[in-house]
Amino acid sequence: MDLSNENVIHVKKDGIEFLQFKRLLEYKDYINHAYSLGIDRNYRTARANKQPLPKQEYDKAMDDYEKLSSAIGSNHIHLVKTNQDHTDEVKIITEKINLDKPDFNLEQYVKTDGMITKSKNIMLATTNADCILLLFFDPVKKVIGNTHSGWKGTLQRISVKTVQKMKNEFGCNPKDIICCICPSIRKCHFEVDIDVKELFEKEFQDLGNLDEIIEEKIPNSKWNIDTVLINKIILEKAGIKQENIIDSGICSVCNSNLVHSFRVEKEGYGLCTALIELK
Repeated sequence: MDLSNENVIHVKKDGIEFLQFKRLLEYKDYINHAYSLGIDRNYRTARANKQPLPKQEYDKAMDDYEKLSSAIGSNHIHLVKTNQDHTDEVKIITEKINLDKPDFNLEQYVKTDGMITKSKNIMLATTNADCILLLFFDPVKKVIGNTHSGWKGTLQRISVKTVQKMKNEFGCNPKDIICCICPSIRKCHFEVDIDVKELFEKEFQDLGNLDEIIEEKIPNSKWNIDTVLINKIILEKAGIKQENIIDSGICSVCNSNLVHSFRVEKEGYGLCTALIELK
């Protein structure tokens, strides 16, 4: 199965499969990037409750990261990964903490869901199994970002807070920023109960087109929410050009044979990873 489309290329290299955004490949002299594919790979480095993994499982994840990093021409030692806790915290990364291994499971990245850097050879990593991952690149200021935005992060507008931080900390002009939206659960499968529906209605009443964003499933008293569309709208309102918001268009549930999905796999679900690095 090939997930390539107008915005992404499905790459198979050295036994590893991953997606790359065609728009970011225009800047391949400046950045490395990838979104992992394959449910035989698992990029989890700690349990969901942040407890350590068994050594064999952790070593397998490290091997997966090493092979994916190598396939895109990088070194897994450059990796920096947040601990992700569905917050709106975005941190500036200026240097690696561990010099001889990836920065995984570190206290410095507790309750952190987004990262920005202008430093070279720091590969920002996030993970997902339905949540939205967003890769940011400002080709003018040479600044990158990588943000995890689940439905709770979307409610907190963490994508916009990433853009604001790029602007405030590095002088980025939002009109120059490219944002790529990785595979995630889409409106077709993001079904919620009334409590979550009401949270979205309250937070995004300013958007004005809630009928398109939130759709009632009759007669089940359930609602389907388009969190990808929400992020597109709020990012455009934050100043990113519509043509610079690049969506993979891939639903993790619809493609759960290649993309990890919590809603499909349930307990014991695996994780995909999104990587971006300044060369």
